[in-house]
Amino acid sequence: MTSTETQPAPRRDLRWRVVDIVVASVIGVTAGVVFVVWNVASSPVTAPLEAALPGLQALGHGVWLFAGVLTALVIRKPGAAIYGETVAAVVSALIGNQWGPLTIVQGLVQGLGAELVFAIFLYVNWRLWAAALAGAGAGIAMVAFDLVVWYPGADATFATVYAASGVVSGALIAGVLSWLLVRGLAKTGALSRFASGREVTVRV
Repeated sequence: MTSTETQPAPRRDLRWRVVDIVVASVIGVTAGVVFVVWNVASSPVTAPLEAALPGLQALGHGVWLFAGVLTALVIRKPGAAIYGETVAAVVSALIGNQWGPLTIVQGLVQGLGAELVFAIFLYVNWRLWAAALAGAGAGIAMVAFDLVVWYPGADATFATVYAASGVVSGALIAGVLSWLLVRGLAKTGALSRFASGREVTVRV
């Protein structure tokens, strides 16, 4: 083989390591605690929005969507979004909230919404716009679940406003803010054992 020949690119390993499971679990549990706090703190924030225009309260729901996107951005393995969002939902349900065990089902659905976006990109695109799309995917999943389970028979105006608000909130809070958080953590060296931590050059 001559010196001008190139070596094949190393094959990506999408298998979960022990450190992946541990860190994903820590993210999920931490996010679950955030969910519990937001379960209580969200009402003073979203109530004025709902009073101004019913359905607009979903602008604050992106806080409940970030766990899956954040976990996926850090771990970069298939199933990370579903795992992170579901673990957070389990923690929220176990600590206690007003929605009970259905919280876990909703977490699974929302995680799946984000997971599908990363899967479409074959788990190779972790840029800002892809994260925003994943957040929007989680928002779409949330809206679909909510309109069926929590708001059955809602009129078209409410459904439209709620859907638009939920998707925007998911894209901005769950998507953009999670991406910025990962970039910030990467620059501190906290994620050095992950590909996400070694890519400290901002790419959009």
